[in-house]
Amino acid sequence: MTVTELVPYEDALASYDPVMGLEVHVELGTKTKMFCGCSTELGADANSQTCPTCLGLPGALPVVNATGVESAIRIGLALHCEIAEWCRFARKNYFYPDMPKNFQTSQYDEPIAFNGYLDVQLEDGEIFRVEIERAHMEEDTGKSTHVGGATGRIHGARHSLLDYNRAGIPLIEIVTKPIEGAGERAPEVAKAYVAELRELIKALGVSEARMEMGQMRCDVNLSLRPNGTEKFGTRSETKNVNSLRSVERAVRYEISRHAGVLNAGGKIVQETRHFHEEDGSTTAGRIKEEAEDYRYFPEPDLVPVAPAREWVEELRGTLPELPRVRRNRLREEWGISEHDMQSILNAGAVDLIEATIAAGADSAAARKWWMGELARRANEEGTALAELPISPAQVARIAALVADGSLNDKLARQVIEGVLAGEGEPDAVVEQRGLKLVSDDSALGAAVDEAIAANAAIADKIRAGKVAAAGALVGAVMKATRGQADAARVRELILERLAAKE
Repeated sequence: MTVTELVPYEDALASYDPVMGLEVHVELGTKTKMFCGCSTELGADANSQTCPTCLGLPGALPVVNATGVESAIRIGLALHCEIAEWCRFARKNYFYPDMPKNFQTSQYDEPIAFNGYLDVQLEDGEIFRVEIERAHMEEDTGKSTHVGGATGRIHGARHSLLDYNRAGIPLIEIVTKPIEGAGERAPEVAKAYVAELRELIKALGVSEARMEMGQMRCDVNLSLRPNGTEKFGTRSETKNVNSLRSVERAVRYEISRHAGVLNAGGKIVQETRHFHEEDGSTTAGRIKEEAEDYRYFPEPDLVPVAPAREWVEELRGTLPELPRVRRNRLREEWGISEHDMQSILNAGAVDLIEATIAAGADSAAARKWWMGELARRANEEGTALAELPISPAQVARIAALVADGSLNDKLARQVIEGVLAGEGEPDAVVEQRGLKLVSDDSALGAAVDEAIAANAAIADKIRAGKVAAAGALVGAVMKATRGQADAARVRELILERLAAKE
């Protein structure tokens, strides 16, 4: 096997212009499969959610899932696509063990949505428009598990297991037109596009779009052409990339690899490639088929889909605020920078912060707790922020207890700890753990007097006008009260006792 010497990324861009095409598959969150009534619920025993239709047994006839069609139309509308007045399904013929019918029911030359676009915002605020070729309906394949071997792939495996529970789950495939003009920012554009598309899909409520669970997958097509030329180069297709970071890395790697092949006088092979998470590299899969290799023909067992214009316009009225528009609105309302909003987006905290504000917290407090203490705990536990066992309403209550002086930040963190540990609502945790801030003068006065008596030299400095020294006495009181004293009131009492002025 010939080993390609990678060209440094900057050197590759000095000679070549990258052209990308991104194909994103989204599993729809319907209750049943695309062409039968089998459940799509995750976690069932292997092959327990199958029937003659999704297994392709003789005589079984498919029926289109109406919710799947509706979801496809809503996705198309949100991507500014035209919605077909008449379209139909086709059979895409190829043999894989995880394809029980030996063909995939898909759409070929008559997609339900076509000719759209999605504007994406890059990290410096620049808007880049990605044009959409089509969004079409199809079904997912089953799942192969290769047992044995070092890579988890079929090569070197002792045997393979097949689970057809996933076969027939509704998919929407969203295909871009060739993405030109990104230049050195091609990896960033690819990542930003998939991120924006994921947010859009989630906002529509048609899928959770969790890439780590395979609910959204990206095939990265890439080619290079010499700078100053128009003709596209030969493309490679890196399959099933399942994280935003990996999309970016796959584009960057393929640019360096293509440049290495071309600089050495070689030719790019049109093929599929596997992406390797551990080092960001890709390796060859199979020679890439052309459309004619699939022998597409119209699906004879399904009637065409002809969405009524009235229905399409009705669905248009159900579209939510687009994610980028919403983020810009929230950024202005919260008074934060583009960089801060990007950090919040990356943390998956936009919805959580908005819900916390809706529950009564101010925006600064909501951001502080979700992006601070809670983000730290999520990172420690290796979980998503939204999966922490604490609700926006509970965070808002903790923020309110801090705002009214019942808690300080240190005590609030202990309350968060208790809520996460399942000890109940914030007020119950405060009561059970005895965390309420001590602020009445009678309770604080004794602790202040003890601190003054134990630190006579510091007290003399304060009497002499060195008010800054009061911090040491405040610290002594806080230690004596296990951090439950109202520090501001403690300082006031110290200065009153020692007749010092600010």
